[in-house]
Amino acid sequence: MDEMIRAVLAEHGRLPVDVATIRDDDDLYQAGMTSHATVNVMLALEDELDVEFPESMLRKSTFESITSIRTALSELTGP
Repeated sequence: MDEMIRAVLAEHGRLPVDVATIRDDDDLYQAGMTSHATVNVMLALEDELDVEFPESMLRKSTFESITSIRTALSELTGP
């Protein structure tokens, strides 16, 4: 799942740094991701995994790091 998350971030996150240099727990907003890019990342993840983020997950902390994105997606997709 991490490879897919990183691929989506690389394509839609508009990060000024190479996604390969970002550690799983690094803050994606400090790395340069904007709120607009977050929406694009969310939509791409939804399309990729055929899921929908519920309103309760639509907060900055859900998309703050690769780890937090993975955790949210695991909740949506199950084990």
